[in-house]
Amino acid sequence: MNIAHKAPLDGIRVVDFTQIIAGPFCARLLADCGAEVIKLEPITGEHMRNAPPLRDGVSSYYGHLNAGKKSVAVNLTEPRMQEIIRKLIAESDVVVENFRPGVMKRLGFDYATLSAENPDLVYCAISGFGQEGPRALQPAYAPVVHAACGLEKSLMEFVDGDEAPRKSGAYFADYLAAVYGFGGIQTGLLSRFRHGGGRFIDVALMDSMINMLAIEVQAAQFPLENPRRGFGPILAKDGYVITTPITQKNFELLVKVIERPDMLEDPRFGTPFNRTTNWNDLMSQIELWTKQRPTKECEDVLMNAGIPCSQYNTVGQAITDPQMTARGVMQSVSDAAGPFLVPNPPYKFSDGSVGVSATVSSAGQHTREVLAKLGGVSEAELDELVAAKHVFAA
Repeated sequence: MNIAHKAPLDGIRVVDFTQIIAGPFCARLLADCGAEVIKLEPITGEHMRNAPPLRDGVSSYYGHLNAGKKSVAVNLTEPRMQEIIRKLIAESDVVVENFRPGVMKRLGFDYATLSAENPDLVYCAISGFGQEGPRALQPAYAPVVHAACGLEKSLMEFVDGDEAPRKSGAYFADYLAAVYGFGGIQTGLLSRFRHGGGRFIDVALMDSMINMLAIEVQAAQFPLENPRRGFGPILAKDGYVITTPITQKNFELLVKVIERPDMLEDPRFGTPFNRTTNWNDLMSQIELWTKQRPTKECEDVLMNAGIPCSQYNTVGQAITDPQMTARGVMQSVSDAAGPFLVPNPPYKFSDGSVGVSATVSSAGQHTREVLAKLGGVSEAELDELVAAKHVFAA
C-alpha cells in the first residue's frame, strides 16, 4: 500500500531575509521539503524580481529561486517593524540570511539577540568569505569567489598558450553555498531535535568552492609529477562530443567499437596511468573516428557499447531530454505572468512529498496574513503601517 506521508519539513517555519541567489535558493530548497518559508523583502520587492527573463514584467528567474515562499514586504530599518519581526522569529524555527557580516546585528536580528528570545533557533548566515577573518567584510559575488578560490587558474591549466582566464556566466559558488547551507540547516534541526538547543551556521561561498576542489587542494600541497588530463571536446562531423574511457574495460570496449585494436599495443595507452599521461594523444586517435560521424551517432554507438559519451547539448535540449521527462525533473510553476518550468530538487522521495511548489508569490502577497497571525498586528495598525510605507501589502 502506498501510504502518503507529510513532507519532511512540514511544521517547520523559516524566516528568509535573503536576496540574489545563494540565500534564496537555500531557502527554496527548504520550501521544497515542506517548510513554511516567509520571505522578508523590501517594500519595493527583492532585487531579483527585476531580473530577466521577464514576461509581462514578471521574472521567471526570481520565481525559479523563490517558488513556494510566502512574501512579506517590509522596511527592516523601521523600529516598529523590527519589533514585529523579532516576535515573528520567536515563533519560528530557522532564520536564513546572506547580508554582509554586521548588517543583521545593526538591524537587531543577529543570532545572539534572536537566540536569547528563541534558544532553539537554527540560524544560517551565508556570505562571501565567512563571518570572521581579515576578508569577512569584503563584498563578494560568485564570479569574484571563482577567481579568488583558484578555480579559474586551475581551468587555465588545460588551455594552450598564454591566454587570459575565460569569461563565465555560471554562478557555481552561489548554488554550492546554497546546498551546503541547506545541509547545515537540516543538520542543525536534527541536532536540536536530538540534543536540544539551536545552532549558528556560518556558510561561506569561498569555503564552499575550496571544498569542491579536492585534487587541486592536494596538488597545491603535493605537486603532481605529471600533468593532469583535461576532459574536453573532440570533433565530430557536425559538432563536438566528449568521451571518457578511463577504466581498462572502457578503453578495451572503445578500441573494439572504433576498430583500432592496434591501440591496445601502443605503449602510450596500454595502462590507465599511461593513458592519463598521454590523454591528448588518446583523444586525437579517437577523433579520427568521431569526425567521420554525426554527434548523435557517436553518442549512441559509444553509449550503447557502455562507453561514456555525450554530444554537447544546449540547456534547452537537456531539460527536454526523455530522461528528464521520465524522472519528472522539470515542474510547472506559475506566477502572475503564467506557467514556466523549474527543476525539482535532485533528490526524489518515493512518496512524492518533496518537490518545488507550483506557485510564486507576488511581493507583499502575505504581508497582512503573516503579520496578523504571527506578529500580533491588528488590522487597524496594519492599515497605518501600509499608509506610512513601512510595509507593502499586495
